[in-house]
Amino acid sequence: MTRADVSFLGPVEVRELAAELDIVPTKKLGQNFVHDANTVRRIVAAADLAEDSYPVEVGPGLGSLTLGLLEQCGRAAAVEIDSRLAARLPQTVSERAAGTDLHLVNKDALTVAREDFPQDPDALVANLPYNVSVPVLLHMLAELPTIRRVLVMVQSEVADRLAAQPGSKIYGVPSVKASYYGKVRRAGAIGPHVFWPVPKVDSGLVRIDCYGTPEAGEAPWEISPEFRARLWPLIDAAFAQRRKTLRAALSGVYGSGALAEEALVAAGIDPKLRGEKLTIEDFVRLVQAGDTA
Repeated sequence: MTRADVSFLGPVEVRELAAELDIVPTKKLGQNFVHDANTVRRIVAAADLAEDSYPVEVGPGLGSLTLGLLEQCGRAAAVEIDSRLAARLPQTVSERAAGTDLHLVNKDALTVAREDFPQDPDALVANLPYNVSVPVLLHMLAELPTIRRVLVMVQSEVADRLAAQPGSKIYGVPSVKASYYGKVRRAGAIGPHVFWPVPKVDSGLVRIDCYGTPEAGEAPWEISPEFRARLWPLIDAAFAQRRKTLRAALSGVYGSGALAEEALVAAGIDPKLRGEKLTIEDFVRLVQAGDTA
């Protein structure tokens, strides 16, 4: 598919659209609208999408990033919770990206299911609402197992946590759960002045090359709802009280500290370690060593 001829939104157009819709960006919905075409193209370039990719965007807002995805791929899906924004977006696409195909889902991204899309998206590219960025990211990865590439813009501190390595102070639940799906890394920083309104924080780009891609290789463990149901409680418990040893932290999952220690030893993990020292491979091995109580 050849690249679409797209007319991007600038600062003036973004404000005019917001005024037309009587939209006052709200902190509750994490609404900060990108108004810089170069930033949009930079985000799309960082996602490194094939021209026949079918990306899904969460929180398209007034459509700045949507237009960038349509320029690259000619088609996309978008999930928008705000009904006013959702109602206006198809018109914006028609006016500024003629001949492209946008499938719009007007609902909360945390309730999105695979059947909401006419075909399976293979990429998630989004400026995620900062107040729910990690839950939305993990929900989309769980609900859309065909996603092979993720490029999301989140608050800079969240980007750091997602890409953190074992042993660091910011390594935690988001770091481990994101790395279950693929290789996670920081992919750049975005300053506040390309947004309206201007946020008080910097933003970061996070890229995930999901298992099943050349960058990440085949999945080294089972990726399924059933496996996550056993894995997630271990990760949550290990970081619930960071100062506790794994023997103590996992005692509630296994029924007692002695049983937790037995499981840890069986998986080749020192029970005296803390959760921040464990890699995703360690947590997976712990699941594989035997069912939790």
